[in-house]
Amino acid sequence: MSTLPPDAAFRRRLHRSYGAYTIGFVLLVGALGVLERMGMPKQWLGFSFLLLTVLVYAGIGVFSRTTDPVEYYVAGRRVPAFYNGMAAGADWMSAASFLGMAGSLYLAGYGGLAFVLGWTGGFCLVALLLAPYLRRFGGFTVPDFLGARFESRGLRVMGAAAAVLVSFIYLVAQIYAIGLITTRLTGLTFEIGLFVGLGGVLVCSFLGGMRAVTWTQVAQYIIMILAYVVPVMWLSTQQTGFPLPQFTAGGEVREITAREQQLLHDPKELQVRSLHEQRAKDFQQLIAGLPQSLDAERQRVSQVIARLKAEDAPLAQIQAAEKVRAALPRTESEARELWQRAAVANHQRAEPLAGMPPHARPFAGDPDGTPAEQEAYSLSRRNFLALVLVLMVGTAGLPHILTRYYTVPTVAEARTSVAWTLFFIALLYLFAPALAVMLKHEVLHQLVGTPIAELPGWMKQWMRVDPGLLSIQDINQDGILQLGELRLGGDVVMLMTPELAGLPHVLAAMVAAGALAAALSTADGLLLTISSALSHDVYYRVMNPRASMTQRVTISKALLLATALTAAAVAAQKPADILLLVSAAFSLSGSTLVPVLVAGIFWKRANKQGAAAGMLVGLGTTLYYMIGAHAGLRQALGLGGEPQLWWGIQPMAAALFGLPAGVAALVAVSLLTPAPPPTARALQARVTGATP
Repeated sequence: MSTLPPDAAFRRRLHRSYGAYTIGFVLLVGALGVLERMGMPKQWLGFSFLLLTVLVYAGIGVFSRTTDPVEYYVAGRRVPAFYNGMAAGADWMSAASFLGMAGSLYLAGYGGLAFVLGWTGGFCLVALLLAPYLRRFGGFTVPDFLGARFESRGLRVMGAAAAVLVSFIYLVAQIYAIGLITTRLTGLTFEIGLFVGLGGVLVCSFLGGMRAVTWTQVAQYIIMILAYVVPVMWLSTQQTGFPLPQFTAGGEVREITAREQQLLHDPKELQVRSLHEQRAKDFQQLIAGLPQSLDAERQRVSQVIARLKAEDAPLAQIQAAEKVRAALPRTESEARELWQRAAVANHQRAEPLAGMPPHARPFAGDPDGTPAEQEAYSLSRRNFLALVLVLMVGTAGLPHILTRYYTVPTVAEARTSVAWTLFFIALLYLFAPALAVMLKHEVLHQLVGTPIAELPGWMKQWMRVDPGLLSIQDINQDGILQLGELRLGGDVVMLMTPELAGLPHVLAAMVAAGALAAALSTADGLLLTISSALSHDVYYRVMNPRASMTQRVTISKALLLATALTAAAVAAQKPADILLLVSAAFSLSGSTLVPVLVAGIFWKRANKQGAAAGMLVGLGTTLYYMIGAHAGLRQALGLGGEPQLWWGIQPMAAALFGLPAGVAALVAVSLLTPAPPPTARALQARVTGATP
């Protein structure tokens, strides 16, 4: 009887294990679907998905627990390219991809394709410029390479700080999504759901580090891709009679365009837009009249309450008026901030199609129109291309993605692994644009124009979770839902797909479980990246080089727990939408880490002074523009004045300025300071395979 080599036997065990796992998950969905038809409560379905999937992740974490640094930090460097590609796909397909992608395409139409193009193109940069060379270096972390290549403890610490900053911002977005999804699955409050879901993150990364995270992410990818593709194909079959929506989306886009033209001239929609614009003007008048206007508002609401009580009005009306009084701002500064946000929101709602561009229009304006229309077209196209570039470069610099390619056995498998990553990501990205088209078709043709009293109950459930995700305001009091009265956040679009299409609730629970898997998988990778940077690069390499293996892993676990709790506390404040947080992380990684990594690999003359200057200038320029151009950040930091845009570029693409500034600083300072020592040039040559 022939025996397989150890590597082949290991791969065969993986094939058997994950094949059985996939079949088991499909059988679970089928069994819960049967139980739903037999009367199983919807909440129990959600609890079942949450409990069973998290138990599987926990089992993998317990089975993979380790204190060996090589296993803990890089999974023993023995993950096959196929499975590393799947794990990297799960690591990459965060809540922003699973939830935000379809939502962005729904809200922005053609403009949302910038995310598909940018994120996909980023992995081409990873394959060409970074992954194989970092694997040849053979360290544990991205700061490991910077410290060794430039022979600088300071640069190692700077790299660790950049990795922590980028990863923490990204992590907050994932934990926010975890709270949102857990709430939808279980019915718990957002804050409780957030910490319940956090337990699913910690049980894997805390026990087994990269070893546990890798095999858990493979399991999570299988769940998330099934949870994404199956409902989309089901919805496509319902709408068009064909399961692959990519082939039928063109016809639906034409129907959406025709419906948009109807809504642009609908008298009810025009009335709603006019009322929103009037409300925006009213809020501006209140702001101009401060502080007297705040006192007047308090008196007005108090008079309304007194009148209702005198007329013996229904208790519900009195309580509603008292809630309005309780919600009034307490100080002049609070009133100014609150009313300014309300004015901006109402002004946006007064735009045609509730502020959404026509779905099939490539860019705003008209290249052959008036000068103003030509300028709008140029500005829109400029921002689209800028965002594509920033997302490409930002993807290439994400530390938790780059670390994945340390785990494969060879340099060749690192390249193959990136190819598999692109394949597994493409399975989702090919469905997201078609899903956005089908969802907009459902909203415009099924929800808009429906009596508000007859809207489905799931919409009220989402409004209770977070009105920022879904809210309805009958501003013209006609009892009919107009598009301008519906506020739909991008983060909820994918989660509501099964319910909007009237699919069985088991599919809605499966979508939520897939979204939870996406957020958990990325959160695991981010937590491990942060704790590894702090424990390995700062504690071990700088503070305590004599630390034992057990001490290093123990410190990493303690830091991981502290980071998770801190990120959860920030996420509980609901700081911003998921896509905004993720975009900030991309700008910072692209401008701070990518120039120094690429220069360290390919340019012999790059030295530690130049690398430090490039990182600081890139980071500083990006932060400066991000804060100066974003109204919300200016308000949060107490800065006065209006946002200042350079060439009309939105703050989401702030790295467009930080990246060239960082590169210029790196090149100039490197050339003006002594060349790196021979040992640094030798390491650079070894990494690229060149002659030193």
